[in-house]
Amino acid sequence: MAEQKQNPNSLNPKVSNETSNSSNKGSSFSGQKPHYQNPPDASIPDAATLRDQWRFAIRQYSRWYSQAWGTAILAGVSFFALGWIIKGSNPLPSRQEDPPHNPDHK
Repeated sequence: MAEQKQNPNSLNPKVSNETSNSSNKGSSFSGQKPHYQNPPDASIPDAATLRDQWRFAIRQYSRWYSQAWGTAILAGVSFFALGWIIKGSNPLPSRQEDPPHNPDHK
């Protein structure tokens, strides 16, 4: 008996033909299961893994949250300073001093 080297795609010629055809990639239904970049876990992970993933997610969220607040505060201070420079005084109208009241002026 002669042994033959088999290509893994040659076990199922229908699948190998569909995957090699680039025109099927644009179609909405190709008859195959979708290929995910990060496929879901086959089983539920253990508690330690879930705890580590949860801690990582909290750290990431906290970092993004603090960066967003820092950016917002920096932008607010920058725009306030820019307004002060352009106007030459306090740009907030609620903080302006009232002009002296003149009873003769109507």
